[in-house]
Amino acid sequence: MADNQPAGRRSNTARTYSCILVPTLLAIGTGYFAVMFLSHLPDHLILFPTRTPIDAGGAIRKMIPFENGQCEVWIAQSQLARSKSKPDVYVLRFYGNADRADRWPVEEAEMWNHRAVEIWGANYPGFGGSTGPARLSKIGPAALAVFDELKRHAGDTPIVPFGTSIGVTAALRIAASRPADIAGLILQNPPPLREMILRRFGWWNLWLLAGPVALQIPKDLDSIANAKTIHAPAIFLLAQKDEVVAPRYHRLVVDAYAGEKRVISLHGAYHNDPIQGTALADLNDALGWLLGRTSSPRRQQ
Repeated sequence: MADNQPAGRRSNTARTYSCILVPTLLAIGTGYFAVMFLSHLPDHLILFPTRTPIDAGGAIRKMIPFENGQCEVWIAQSQLARSKSKPDVYVLRFYGNADRADRWPVEEAEMWNHRAVEIWGANYPGFGGSTGPARLSKIGPAALAVFDELKRHAGDTPIVPFGTSIGVTAALRIAASRPADIAGLILQNPPPLREMILRRFGWWNLWLLAGPVALQIPKDLDSIANAKTIHAPAIFLLAQKDEVVAPRYHRLVVDAYAGEKRVISLHGAYHNDPIQGTALADLNDALGWLLGRTSSPRRQQ
């Protein structure tokens, strides 16, 4: 059908559409940019901080200066450590993104009752009594601040950072930054954050959401890049039925890890299942292996 509309009227209509469409697209683009890059979206999607008081069950609270505030640490000792003037090993504990340090140190110290172990469990900024907003960008620096304080306290006693889930990113950051000061690592259900976001969540939003979120993951929390630089011995604890960090993502970190490693498969376990039974016995044996790899945490790399 022929268009009988005069050419001048068609031109005016096109200009009208252009005047409406261009500002609309600019507004949509500006809004998209603001939401993706200025709203701390990765922090809100990944971190689940709480401040509700938790009974720490006898653990000792310690506040460590960090930036303009403090990081909260909860300390507990195994039964054997309480009978000695100084523990044989310190375990610096980092938990998952919906968990808290005040919940676990006393219970976990009992896992090591045949060893003189002291556990320092750290709350990330914005979690529990740690000050500041919950930000991914603060996890690495806060972890280093806690580690440096523990190192001053521990002297030459071995320190083993132990991270679970997102806590693995903190443990790997320490190992990559303080390679001469750790005896080894324990890494449970390690998440490669960028790869998970892009591969697991990118397809259904055509990477319009996943792409910008992945780009904003701090470089110091890149588990694969950090793993490639670390030569300390490591114990990997991998939940066979992990429904949060799929086992195929665990393997990306395990395969990238440059140092000696022992892998303990947690048969039938899900992401948040406790370490118990045979797996706990295997972990205790593996810790003996790890500590035996060096006579001093200040070994040559």
